Amino acid sequence: MNIVREQRGENNSLLKITVTPEDYAQEVDKALREYRRKANIPGFRPGMVPMGIVKKMYGKGVLAEQSYRKASNAAFEYLQKENIDYLGDVIPSEEQGDFDFENGTDFEFVFEIGEAPKVELALSEKDKLTYHAIAVDKKMHDDYRSNYLRRFGRLVDAEEVTADEALSVTLDNGEMNVSDAYVGLISMSEEERAPFIGKKVGYKTTVNVNELYKNPSQRAAVLQVKEHELEGINPEFSLEITKIRKFAEPELNEEFFKMAFPSGDVKSAEEFEAYIDAQISSELRRESDYLFTLQLRDYLVKKAGLKMPEEFLKRWLYTINEGKFSMEEIGKDFDQFLKMFTWNYLQKHFIKEENISVEKEEAEREAKALAAAQFAQYGMPSAPDEMLGGYAERILADKEQAQKIYEKLYEVKVVEAVKAKIGVTEKAVSADEFAKLAKEL
Repeated sequence: MNIVREQRGENNSLLKITVTPEDYAQEVDKALREYRRKANIPGFRPGMVPMGIVKKMYGKGVLAEQSYRKASNAAFEYLQKENIDYLGDVIPSEEQGDFDFENGTDFEFVFEIGEAPKVELALSEKDKLTYHAIAVDKKMHDDYRSNYLRRFGRLVDAEEVTADEALSVTLDNGEMNVSDAYVGLISMSEEERAPFIGKKVGYKTTVNVNELYKNPSQRAAVLQVKEHELEGINPEFSLEITKIRKFAEPELNEEFFKMAFPSGDVKSAEEFEAYIDAQISSELRRESDYLFTLQLRDYLVKKAGLKMPEEFLKRWLYTINEGKFSMEEIGKDFDQFLKMFTWNYLQKHFIKEENISVEKEEAEREAKALAAAQFAQYGMPSAPDEMLGGYAERILADKEQAQKIYEKLYEVKVVEAVKAKIGVTEKAVSADEFAKLAKEL
């Protein structure tokens, strides 16, 4: 076997690998014997088909497959032996010539490789970035407080509709009468709930339930029928408000604190207000961390100035996607891809340089946190640890989700490692200022 490497530009080269019968004959013979063993051809018993017939039927394809496999394996072995770090994968070159598997014996395969550029990044306090921390304002506090207390509040009777009350109504269209139907204004937009604002018990109007609730499941619920029973129902109903109820926040007393904070961490109104601010700050910190990661990514990608083999990477993307995207489509989004590809490459550099690792226990904690956040969205802010553990196991059992978790944890550790090397100044900004910065990135 002969291997020749030819440079085709900066960080881009070809591997020309010539394979001969000495390289592939044994594998071809073995594959043909396997075909003969399995061949089911009329007139011949299994395993007794003459090898001449087998070669005529399968020989050309087997030769192409086995010679390519030999050349491909040789390419990777060569890269490993020569300690050549490459990007993406080894792909067939556009300079590949035609093959004559009918009459030929020696075959030259041409592969293209994108060579990984060397990372040379000297970081110090002179490399300066700003960490933007979002300041907690009164509106944030009040909104978060209101949403938190809603989990423990109750509905009380009200005289008049003012905002997002819950209504009990009677619906009647002459064909069907639905008493004590539930109409929740909280799920409606301001425009949709506007006709009810200011109305009191006893108020009567005409509604079209198809317009009141465009979602069939909601419509079925308000009419107290199954979805498949909606068809044929006259949507025009008279509506009378029979009860108006609004949300009432719980009193911040001992009973509330025991129910909301069974661990005893919060026992007074002052501690509760501080808890609200701490929760908001924690959530905002995640936003700030994410923005800082984007800023750091862009800074490092620019500072590193790596010369990536862009044309090779475009061909590689086209190859691995098996023609799902045209070269023109790949070119449109290539700049964004190149930035992320370079950032991932730099992360690998820092992971190796800083000897960064992610332990299984860390992934489990992250999966638990993800599970807890999902449960909280469904109204379970304090799901049992056993339940979270089981859910976390299912998350990590999914290879795609597990990979995302590990990638996130590695990125967090890379950012922390780099952050410790450079000069970072923290600056408090308003939510609007932060949103503007995020939009720019």
